[in-house]
Amino acid sequence: MTAPFLAAARGETPSHTPVWIMRQAGRYLPEYRETRASAGGFQEMTRTPELAAEVTLQPIRRFGMDAAILFSDIMTPLEGMGIDLRFDPGPVIDNPIRSADDVKRLRALDPDEGVPFVLETCRILARELPENVPLIGFAGAPFTLLCYLIEGHGTKSFVQARAFLRSELDAARELLDRLAHGMALYLEAQARAGARALMIFDSWVGLLDAPTFRALERPAIERILTHLRPLGVPLLYFPNQGAHLHHEVVGLHADVIGVDWRTPLEAADEALGGQFVLQGNLDPSILFAPPESLLVAADSVLDAGRSLRRGHIFNLGHGIDKRTDPDQVARLVERVHAAPVRATG
Repeated sequence: MTAPFLAAARGETPSHTPVWIMRQAGRYLPEYRETRASAGGFQEMTRTPELAAEVTLQPIRRFGMDAAILFSDIMTPLEGMGIDLRFDPGPVIDNPIRSADDVKRLRALDPDEGVPFVLETCRILARELPENVPLIGFAGAPFTLLCYLIEGHGTKSFVQARAFLRSELDAARELLDRLAHGMALYLEAQARAGARALMIFDSWVGLLDAPTFRALERPAIERILTHLRPLGVPLLYFPNQGAHLHHEVVGLHADVIGVDWRTPLEAADEALGGQFVLQGNLDPSILFAPPESLLVAADSVLDAGRSLRRGHIFNLGHGIDKRTDPDQVARLVERVHAAPVRATG
């Protein structure tokens, strides 16, 4: 029997609606906190394959999720491109890119040399995960990575990064091209090491207007997808806060589009022309509601999912909050697994 996540991602009818949660291996789990306390910190965990594999497996053991997401960070492969990266607690780059010369100094990524620990984590998980629970490998999208590379740290608006697109257009194009090439190789290496689906996180693409997305980011995303398509694994793209870009996403060679909680699934399906399986999109804050309210909200997402033309993978509309009660996650997963796959009547 095909794993429910893989069946749904390919537009087939799964045995039940698959569910996994972005950031499902994280600080809301007591077993994660125990592992991290003994490991010395987040970055050390991502660089230690046995620890990274362990925390990837923790939500699978506890909740029976239908997919595992590799424990890593979108910034991790940038170290293999010559970027000095630390976490304090979010990503901090001590040598940010500020000019065309800085772009040219960025090294090409060789995944085997630059991130061997990530690939070893994939190999461990390929052996240890149940057959019906595929590993999702992932990378950051070029524009999202550009935001951190230019700004040097996280912000809410990334004004300096957006200004770079306007003032250094040629350098910005070259940077996006280099990042697209590097992330394509990185994702391919994860698949060859055991990942059975690949996801591109575009966390900050919502900052772009449609013309800028069309001119700069869409070609970079399409370059990655075109490179990965021959691998034969499902390809997922999550344009966070990108509802205004959905009409620009139409035609991308992805299988699944993630939808954040701000946009109804039915509206996203319409804007995307019914071309993709949709993933999402429960508001993470609902996990703090009383159990009965959580289940009502989950049923609403499930009902919407059954109306989609290509299919549905249940997820939150963004990453899970570290203060979430794990018992609420257990209730949610149980509800999704018990729900009918298609509407009746």
